[in-house]
Amino acid sequence: MMEAGMFEYNKEEQSVDLDFFQGEKRKIIQPASLKDPKFEDLKQALVDWINDTLKREHIVVQSLEEDMYDGLILHHLLVKLADAQLSVADIALTAAAQMHKLELVLEELDKRLGLQDSSQSKWNVKLIHNKDLLATVHLLVAMVRRFQPELNLPSNVKVEVVTVEVSSSGIKSVIQTEELTGNNSSESLSDSGRGDPIEELLKLEAYKVNTVKKAILHFVNQNMSSLGLQVTDMDKQFSDGVILLLLIGQLEGFFIPLSEFTLTPVSHSEMLDNVTLALDLLCDVGVTLSSVKPQDLVSQNVTATLKILYALFKRHKKTETAL
Repeated sequence: MMEAGMFEYNKEEQSVDLDFFQGEKRKIIQPASLKDPKFEDLKQALVDWINDTLKREHIVVQSLEEDMYDGLILHHLLVKLADAQLSVADIALTAAAQMHKLELVLEELDKRLGLQDSSQSKWNVKLIHNKDLLATVHLLVAMVRRFQPELNLPSNVKVEVVTVEVSSSGIKSVIQTEELTGNNSSESLSDSGRGDPIEELLKLEAYKVNTVKKAILHFVNQNMSSLGLQVTDMDKQFSDGVILLLLIGQLEGFFIPLSEFTLTPVSHSEMLDNVTLALDLLCDVGVTLSSVKPQDLVSQNVTATLKILYALFKRHKKTETAL
């Protein structure tokens, strides 16, 4: 049995309503785990991911505990990431309306996440609406893994939880460790390595790096040939954003009006504007690269350039051998 003082702390921190959870088991994150830097990093990474994904919708999330419970953000993420259309009100004001919206959103999300039995899920309508942080994090991590597998979440994040069972005879509890992210925080080039695929690639021998760069370069030039353009220096030719914008347009099948960017940029600010537009367009089509900033490309950062091109390579590679 846990100490009474510890339970009172959790009750205050996470607003545990014992009557609400009568007859159920409830998992509560231990106070020490709530303050663990790795857990804080994971929460921040998820907040950044949501804000990057919903940037065009002018939606800003500040707290996973306070901003996810009513279904609004989850609905927008579902529409943005899975192009799902649900007949639900954009804003649900009453608790009943919020629960109904959450039920529809989570039902669709569970389908997209491949969950066959929702009873085995680590989240549900009641937990999310009650601002359960553990359930919310589990759900968001699952969404990242499904919709943005290239996103590099903090790896090997675990928390100590108290499983509380409330009944008419009293409260039973068990303390356990629960895993939020595994050792492999991102897909590798072979889907079996660890860490960011490009950062891992650059640790290899030079000839292996060059082999991958040549494959990506071939992919780029294949798609740029119809425009009469050829890339010979991957490290430099993407720094002003022009070829990147044209490549995105070719791959995604849309035309970017010349009035939207500078075709022959000269100044640093013109290059920065071009690259910023390119990253915004990538975000719009579901390619989120939170670790890449516009300035990285303008300054000819090799790692940043490769991350973007590799993401496009993975997204559109069809016939050639995958990396």
